[in-house]
Amino acid sequence: MGDTRPVTREAARRPAEAHRRGAVVAALMLAMALAALDSTIVATAVPQIVGDLGGFSVFSWLFSGYLLAVTVTLPVYGKLSDTFGRKPVLVVGAALFLLGSLLCALAWNMAALIAFRVVQGLGGGALQGTVQTLAADLYPLRERPRIQARLSTVWAVSAVAGPAVGGVLAAYADWRWIFLVNLPVGAVALWLIVRHLHEPQRESAAKDVPRPPIDWAGALTVFACGGTLLTALVQGGVAWPWLSAPSLTLFGAGLALAGLVVVVERRAAEPVVPGWVWRRRTIAAVNLALGALGLLMVAPTVFLPTYAQAVLGLGPVAAGFVLSVWTLSWPVSAALSQHVYRRVGFRDTALLGIGAAALILLAFPFLPYPGAAWQPTLLMLLLGAALGLFQLPLIVGVQSTVGWSERGTATASVLFCRQTGQTVGAAVFGAVANGVLAARLGGAGDLDSVTRALDAGPGEAGAAGTAHEAIRHAVASAVHAVYLGAACAAALAFVVLLCVAPRRFPVLREPGD
Repeated sequence: MGDTRPVTREAARRPAEAHRRGAVVAALMLAMALAALDSTIVATAVPQIVGDLGGFSVFSWLFSGYLLAVTVTLPVYGKLSDTFGRKPVLVVGAALFLLGSLLCALAWNMAALIAFRVVQGLGGGALQGTVQTLAADLYPLRERPRIQARLSTVWAVSAVAGPAVGGVLAAYADWRWIFLVNLPVGAVALWLIVRHLHEPQRESAAKDVPRPPIDWAGALTVFACGGTLLTALVQGGVAWPWLSAPSLTLFGAGLALAGLVVVVERRAAEPVVPGWVWRRRTIAAVNLALGALGLLMVAPTVFLPTYAQAVLGLGPVAAGFVLSVWTLSWPVSAALSQHVYRRVGFRDTALLGIGAAALILLAFPFLPYPGAAWQPTLLMLLLGAALGLFQLPLIVGVQSTVGWSERGTATASVLFCRQTGQTVGAAVFGAVANGVLAARLGGAGDLDSVTRALDAGPGEAGAAGTAHEAIRHAVASAVHAVYLGAACAAALAFVVLLCVAPRRFPVLREPGD
């Protein structure tokens, strides 16, 4: 009888703990939905926004400004979450994102809207990195794929639902509502986080060990360096030629700032970007591999819709479906990947996934011309399955090799490399596509102008039917070249994992594993 009371207390504690963790997971999914929906929901309302505010020549900064802010703040938020805890960083990030959303809804011109999108991005960086880190904090290694699969499902649903929701709001309400709808969703997420997220007291806090000073100089130089280099990549070949004075100035300033980052971080007591992120083989290999993932993802996300409309002759909705099918297979494959990496390890599972992805990307240029819609759709379904098998084991693996005090920095590092890879990929593959078009069409036009000519039709484009068909062939060749480049990026990731990553990740065992 003497042992029944403690057992009863423990039994009573378990449902309460499960309820608390379930509420936190719901908050994380809502917070991730805010970040995941952002780009897709805004993209559909661009015509209405430009029609109301003007600024057609700079509207691309609605996306570039947000992306830059998210990318360059990821390392800073990762370090802050390791220093002060995940909860305060997540609360501040969510509040910044909601403030940016409200300001976007009140924007009076395009310049103001772009500035407020940057504010949104400052919050979005905290949401993306901290949510992924908390997912690892909440669950032991054996249960971690469950929460990661749920977060992957959020991205999948957002990719499908975002354009539909944005289109409906822009058509039947007002484009400002695409920002206002963030407020109730974010408010619920914030309430759940504040009420239910209780982080355990860490050893240093329990012993009253003073926290090291925040590396504000490092944070500022990382922000300036990343912003300068990413701006050069985003705008190069678009706003100005690659070899023009603005491009060379930005790249030169970015390289100088990169050198300054190294100097500042070497002197800092607790640097924002610590050297161990690149000295440890596992993390360095995953950083490079996920950078290559960001690079190859540009091929389907940016160029496949153009291929589907210009070459296959599909409408925007059907073209969007061809792309969106990979969001169906990706989370399913990610959820099932645990059964593979438990048997063969994180590295070999990722090798299997990226090897299959390389072959699938390589198959795309061999599709018949013009072909049927089911052919690229099938390839995208297979590609999503392959990349789900590749990405999740690497993220879970890296998070499992570090303790709590380093997990935020490690997670932010791999996410930063993936985001940077996407930015580099957009610049590189855009140049490749336009170069192929110029070669096939005698130096006339880029991908955007060529696809507009196709939309206009043979007569309005000022060319006969044969010329119109030649343009379609040129677009197909340009997209095929991009997919070949994406296959090379997948092969690069394969080689990096094979040669740099250890076969068995040095996993730290935790209670519950």
